[in-house]
Amino acid sequence: MKPRKVYILRLNHRPQRDKRVTTHLFLAARALGATGGFYSGEEDEKVQMSIEKVSRSWGGDFKVSYVQNWAKKIVEWKRMGGKVIHLTMYGLPLMQVIGQIRSLREPLLIVVGGAKVPGRVYMMADYNVSVTSQPHSEISALALFLHELFEGEELSISFDDAKLRIVPQERGKLVLRLNEK
Repeated sequence: MKPRKVYILRLNHRPQRDKRVTTHLFLAARALGATGGFYSGEEDEKVQMSIEKVSRSWGGDFKVSYVQNWAKKIVEWKRMGGKVIHLTMYGLPLMQVIGQIRSLREPLLIVVGGAKVPGRVYMMADYNVSVTSQPHSEISALALFLHELFEGEELSISFDDAKLRIVPQERGKLVLRLNEK
């Protein structure tokens, strides 16, 4: 897979309602080739620790950081030369814009909503992209977006520093414990 910097910004995390959704969003992002993630809303160290624990066992250096002000993060990202893609069911169809997005060489910040996405996000994004124009989860939108962005190559990601690795087989479960370095 071609190396490229792709970060996720999860808006307005609410620990009481979103802890599993936010954790699963970052797990999907890590497994499907993203570089790292940020979240706004309420700070939740459990989300951060959970993702770091997965990275220690399964490999890679995917980390999640809290940002107090999501708008400031987007402005900073763009000032540093990055592009912002907002996943929303109200944007342009994914298949219509994915070629343009793939051709970008700048680091990407993929913004996914939480509760109600402020209208300002739509104005700040370089691309507002819909995976489908039907209600669905931010996890499915992100997974499909990353799959199209990386053209399926993300499905064979393997991390050299993994302590655990699954051996694919038709039936049963086989997990290798690799030498710890």
